[in-house]
Amino acid sequence: MTKDKSKSKKEKLEEKDIEATENQKVEESHEKENSKAEEKQESKKNKKSAKESKADELEELGLKLQDISDKYVRLSAEFDNYRKRTLKEKMELTKSAGEKILVNILPVMDNFERALQSIDSTKDIDAIKEGVHLIYSNFKDFVAQNGVKEIEAVDQLFDTDIHEAITKIPAPTEEQKGKVVDCVEKGYFLNDKVIRFAKVVVGE
Repeated sequence: MTKDKSKSKKEKLEEKDIEATENQKVEESHEKENSKAEEKQESKKNKKSAKESKADELEELGLKLQDISDKYVRLSAEFDNYRKRTLKEKMELTKSAGEKILVNILPVMDNFERALQSIDSTKDIDAIKEGVHLIYSNFKDFVAQNGVKEIEAVDQLFDTDIHEAITKIPAPTEEQKGKVVDCVEKGYFLNDKVIRFAKVVVGE
């Protein structure tokens, strides 16, 4: 009887141990499941946060693009206004430059009119000559003030950059070979740029 009792106690103890182990296993599996569920939730949160961050980035890029587009439109409008303004100023400057030259040439025209009147009334040819020379001198000064300068030609070495040979003749002297012997039409510079080539006769 005592043996049976001790056996049953042992069996009971073993059963309790088995039950405790099973309970522990069940708890462990519950813990694992809970941790897996938590991990899933965390990964979902991470996925959400990644999606949210991408959405934020896209929104930020959209705002930057909008800002750049606005700046481009403003710059384009400003440039168009600047172009129109400078074009208008250029046209006005061209008009006013022409006006200035014409205003300054009017006194020369007045002098010519006076000379023509005096030619009809006077018999003093020397006075008329002096008047014409004076008008020519005034006109020469006027063009010089506006940057026009005569090209030196006679007795100068022939230079295709400033001279235009209309004919060649035998040089009167050995020194005049390859030089300008005569100038048929004067040439002029405007601020060191040739505006008319000197038409010359070259010795050979």
